[in-house]
Amino acid sequence: MITRPLLRATDRGPGSTDRAPRTGQHRTGTTVSTVRVSFVSDIHGNFDGLARVAERAEKLVVLGDLLDYVDYHEPANGILGQVFGAEKVAHFAVLRSSGDFGALREYNRGLWDSVDDPMSVLAEVVTTRYRQVVEAVGTEALLILGNVDVAEAWDEVAGAELPNRDGEVIELAGRRFGFVAGGSSRPGVTVRPADHVWRPMVRSASDFAAVVAGLGPVDVLCSHVPPDLPMLRYDRIPARLEMFGPGLLEAIDTHTPDLAVFGHVHQPLAQRTRRGRTECVNTGHFQRFPQAYVVDFD
Repeated sequence: MITRPLLRATDRGPGSTDRAPRTGQHRTGTTVSTVRVSFVSDIHGNFDGLARVAERAEKLVVLGDLLDYVDYHEPANGILGQVFGAEKVAHFAVLRSSGDFGALREYNRGLWDSVDDPMSVLAEVVTTRYRQVVEAVGTEALLILGNVDVAEAWDEVAGAELPNRDGEVIELAGRRFGFVAGGSSRPGVTVRPADHVWRPMVRSASDFAAVVAGLGPVDVLCSHVPPDLPMLRYDRIPARLEMFGPGLLEAIDTHTPDLAVFGHVHQPLAQRTRRGRTECVNTGHFQRFPQAYVVDFD
């Protein structure tokens, strides 16, 4: 069990002294060492902030959405902004906020159809950004991809150095950490064919649930998307329930992990809640608020 309260640590930037000593992961006699684990999610291109957090983290866990396909706050940023400019992104944002996802898909497809070699253009941008992630966190971090990320590109660019831990269980600080990457379609909804250029990591509900079930009992359940709890899924800005991970809530109820951590919802109604004995925590929208959610494990 987590024997200390969950700690929220503010990232104060370079020179911060709030980092715990590196005490290791071993038990010596009656002395129990402490391992401080820093969780971040929804990086969305904020690689400078990620590097600062990684520099001070004893153990860093990254919960996905490394890329910023569209930056709604700074339209000239993000992949679409870099390739097509802020004006095109502004119209993309209007369609997204209206909920007209059919028109949004057609608009997105039309943008890429206007490029002579869209695959090469996109590959160059994504490759550069994924290399920046590795440079920021090194190769010792534990990482999964989010629903915005492109699994094939990550595997090709960085997977050999910093693997996507999707479906893996890793022992850390005497606990079993289970990882589920990416997003999911709604149960009963067929996954749409991937866009001919952009292929984000979103799978069917049954496939997502199968990955969760394959983990078995874990002490810390790590995913990009939240479990199916309305307070954690509802985003206050677009005013709707966001994507959830099929099987996550069932795993929490069945195996009662100490902690379930995730991201994806940028402005949730509640950042954390309890489900039975499990603390469920949204680690925060790192792009806009570059600080880690920190837990000391004794």
